[in-house]
Amino acid sequence: VQLQASGGGLVQAGGSLRLSCAASGRAFSNYALAWFRQAPGKEREFVAGISQSGGSRSYADSVKGRFAISRDNAKNTAFLQMNSLKPEDTAVYYCAARYFDIPTPDQQHRYPYWGQGTQVTVSS
Repeated sequence: VQLQASGGGLVQAGGSLRLSCAASGRAFSNYALAWFRQAPGKEREFVAGISQSGGSRSYADSVKGRFAISRDNAKNTAFLQMNSLKPEDTAVYYCAARYFDIPTPDQQHRYPYWGQGTQVTVSS
């Protein structure tokens, strides 16, 4: 599967952005999906994950209550709705996919497929 992330941009603190991750290839519904991010000078970190069916979702503590991950299997697309953005959310955001669900969606080495990343910048 090939992934294309989009929707990043510059936003003021407190604002919102919606990221999209469009997938090509078949059997999109067989892939668990996740969003990771990497800020300048920092390691890439888990943001949110969603199961194949969309019935199970998980979030990093730093974004709980502000971000929401979702997917539309009919359109081969996943989303990350980001609200109440903070300057510390500034990073390059990547979507990732793996075939079948895993109990620990925050382990990035378990994802063989990655999108190219989209920049999110939150100004104070």
